[in-house]
Amino acid sequence: MSRYAADPATETFVAHRNLLFTVAYEMLGSAADAEDVLQETWLRWADVDLTRVQNRRAYLVRITTRQALNRLRTLARRKEAYVGPWLPEPVLTAPDVAEDVELAESVSMALMLVLETLTPTERAVFVLREVFEVGYDEIAAAVEKSPAAVRQIAHRARRHVDARRPRAVVSPGETRAALESFLRALETGDLQGLLDVLAPDVVLTSDGGGVRQAALRPINGADKVARMLAGGLRRFTGRLTGEPTLVNGNPALLVRLDGAVDGVIAAHVREGLITGLYYVRNPEKLTRVASETRLTRAAGA
Repeated sequence: MSRYAADPATETFVAHRNLLFTVAYEMLGSAADAEDVLQETWLRWADVDLTRVQNRRAYLVRITTRQALNRLRTLARRKEAYVGPWLPEPVLTAPDVAEDVELAESVSMALMLVLETLTPTERAVFVLREVFEVGYDEIAAAVEKSPAAVRQIAHRARRHVDARRPRAVVSPGETRAALESFLRALETGDLQGLLDVLAPDVVLTSDGGGVRQAALRPINGADKVARMLAGGLRRFTGRLTGEPTLVNGNPALLVRLDGAVDGVIAAHVREGLITGLYYVRNPEKLTRVASETRLTRAAGA
């Protein structure tokens, strides 16, 4: 062990950093903003008198939550001016995230889009309670509400999410198989193959952020989605390839154009068919797909 040991504040922050990042990311849907929140959390944590802190994890989560709530208001204004649909920023994750079924579901594109429909406080309460199993008293301190009010908010948020979330958790193998069929059909230009793997009510949402070409609104229906994808492929002048990867704890495709990263395709699958396609092409949102990001629900992980 190094004789230059870190001070207690630094040691505690480092031990909880991955947990705090995961909390902030689930609240914001943006890895870049989650990193900014962690910087702000550290600046406030460094000034805390640790002798007065009984539960350091709870205190850090409280600071992170408050900073994330402040950041959510900035994000809301940014999204109002965003060109086309807004999708969460994809992050490359290790296999252990996929093995934690609840965590993998909570950071999936499908569920994070549902979380976007909550108010900032509802989202904070839902994430802390349902994903991280934080007690009502701790959540109340974090969002500056009474425990009774937090219970009501949690119930309302859970009911809202349950009405909109995917009905069943799909195994990674099933999602992977559907994406493999989808990729084969894309690479061979097989329109019927695309139709065979897309659910009749499939929705394609693409995010180019006004920087890369993308549909300005979601496209509904297997025929429209398949023809849009096939037509888009014909417009590419380079070689487009896809490679299986794990993004947000779930199987996805890393799309390359002449070897350079063009985007990430995530999917939601039901009964072997793709019901939701999420294509992130905005280059500002592709900075976290080159190396793994640690997402966890536990301190020290």
